[in-house]
Amino acid sequence: MADTFLKEQVRARSIGDWIALPVLIAVIFAAPFFPAVLTSVPNWAILPVSDWVGEGLNWLARDAGVGGVTFADVTRALAAAAEAPIDWLKIVLAEGWVTGAGFNKVQAAPPLSWLGVTLAVALVALRLSGRGLMLLTLVSGLYLALFGLWVLAMTTLASVLLCVVTALVLGLAIGIRAYRSPRTEAFVRAVMNVMQTVPIFSYLLPTLLLFGYGPSAALFATVVYALPPMVHATVLALRSVPQETLELARMTGCSRAQTLWKVELPVAVPRLAIGLNQVVMMTLNMVIIASMIGAGGLGYDVLRALRRLDFGAGFEAGMGIVALAVVLDRLTQAAAHNQSTQAVGLWRRRDTVLALALLIIFTLFSFVIPSLGLWPKDLTLTTAPFWNGAVSFINREFYDPLDAIRTAMLLKVMNPFRDLLLATPWTLIGLLVCFAGYALGGKRAALTVMALLLFIALTGYWEPAMVSVYLTTLAVAIALAIGLPFGIWVSSRPRFHQPVQLVLDTLQTLPTLVYLLPAVMLFRNGDFSALIAVVSYAVAPAVRYGMAGMKHVPSERVEAAAMSGCTPWQTFRFVRLPSAMPTLLLGVNQTVMMALSMLVIAALVGTRELGQEVYTSLTRGEVGPGIVAGLCVACIALIADTLLKSAAARAARHEGDIHA
Repeated sequence: MADTFLKEQVRARSIGDWIALPVLIAVIFAAPFFPAVLTSVPNWAILPVSDWVGEGLNWLARDAGVGGVTFADVTRALAAAAEAPIDWLKIVLAEGWVTGAGFNKVQAAPPLSWLGVTLAVALVALRLSGRGLMLLTLVSGLYLALFGLWVLAMTTLASVLLCVVTALVLGLAIGIRAYRSPRTEAFVRAVMNVMQTVPIFSYLLPTLLLFGYGPSAALFATVVYALPPMVHATVLALRSVPQETLELARMTGCSRAQTLWKVELPVAVPRLAIGLNQVVMMTLNMVIIASMIGAGGLGYDVLRALRRLDFGAGFEAGMGIVALAVVLDRLTQAAAHNQSTQAVGLWRRRDTVLALALLIIFTLFSFVIPSLGLWPKDLTLTTAPFWNGAVSFINREFYDPLDAIRTAMLLKVMNPFRDLLLATPWTLIGLLVCFAGYALGGKRAALTVMALLLFIALTGYWEPAMVSVYLTTLAVAIALAIGLPFGIWVSSRPRFHQPVQLVLDTLQTLPTLVYLLPAVMLFRNGDFSALIAVVSYAVAPAVRYGMAGMKHVPSERVEAAAMSGCTPWQTFRFVRLPSAMPTLLLGVNQTVMMALSMLVIAALVGTRELGQEVYTSLTRGEVGPGIVAGLCVACIALIADTLLKSAAARAARHEGDIHA
């Protein structure tokens, strides 16, 4: 019965495809003769959504209230409440206790010693993971101290710790609620998917309006930005708990709350750690952008270096963020792994005493030996002149060939492709995308992409959206052309796996703004610099998924191909590649998402796409246009996500049918 139904469905889809395809071809040939209303979006069809959103948020921030208490009073009170833990963490980690003001300032107590913190964290790393992580922690701490980045790093760490804890608590609460209620889960998943694709800048606009300028406002923006991966990870982690484990908990008389806290969450810790790692990475990425609204720390140094085109200083501060990110990432992974494997005896009570002793003793000694508390400024190191000199040398000696590459790429590839997209009737692009959605995912996918395209068109952002599409498409094509073949090549060479993974981890933790610095230094502002930066940022997932796709090909299929006399190329073409295709398509999807997120940051170097619209709105304080332009970026991301996930699902079904 089920087979008959499936055959009827396939037959119906096939008939629909045969009917739709000739119609699509006829429309393509008729495109040059379209009337103006079908060529470009008419002004009368554009809805003032930006005005509606701006007026609504302004009303919410200024006039909305209940019982004499306005919404703005509540948000400002929350901002003031958030200031206290931020200030306390800064006192402990970065600034120390200071009394008096102006020339009468006196440091009553120093912050925690850089050497004590480094040794204490290294001890934790040693007990959790071993000597490798301990050495990495020591090198990271020494780098921050010797290069004069310790205070900035601790300021950043104070914000990161508070943001991560807040996002963790909120993400767990929302994820648990979504897990227990299918209706809530569908709504939460839709909201979180949109939140993950909205540009970073778009979060700053309502935050400024509602919470004002300062570290607390940056805290709220960062938590909202970093929340989705924790929610998704919580739902997936709780669903992964084996049913027999849950049945055993019920048989032993556990209540619902006891089952959650004593069974489900402990079993789900390894998967929850994945979400926690993503929260840490996204928080550290956001701290640079949040420095625009008062976050301070290393992020502000990177942003200031970008504005001054000081590549060396920006690189040093960016590597400071990488040092924090890598250490936090490895520590959380190690802790989760130990708990999931029920490892015991790794951490003892005396280790806690020793770690606290290291912190206290070296902090007290810093009263006598100040260099134990903070490394002396006159002994700090810097490589900024070297990096700036290297960039200057390259510009001086290789200006002509670099400019020739830039000019040729712009004139021969980028500008023609952009002009083609802008000249193509918007209705034809919409029809092509909808047909792709129907062919890959059926009516539901087609209707989804149609609704998203109409939102872009009817809000008046069609042309900037096409510029975003052109840059994203080129960047993704180049990143995939580099990343997938390299990942596939590395997958068959195990000795390269660990070094490549280390490089990929570093690339994915490097702040987005750092990618802009060398591109601008070498190729000046413009679309080509943005393209270079986006490709550099988006190539990592292409390599990672290329490796993962080949790794998960069943060995028995490869052995069967070898036994049947297939050559290595035939084995790759007809066995490995089809088996890896679902994973590779998910890698394409992730590459597109990374490219779009970086493209918005690239607005700082003078692009003219949706990211520039968002950034311009931020500088002007125009909330409505900034949010709507950000939602248009989200629409492009969701269209790509819908098409690529439908293609991956179709490839997986096809692969299953072949080997059924």
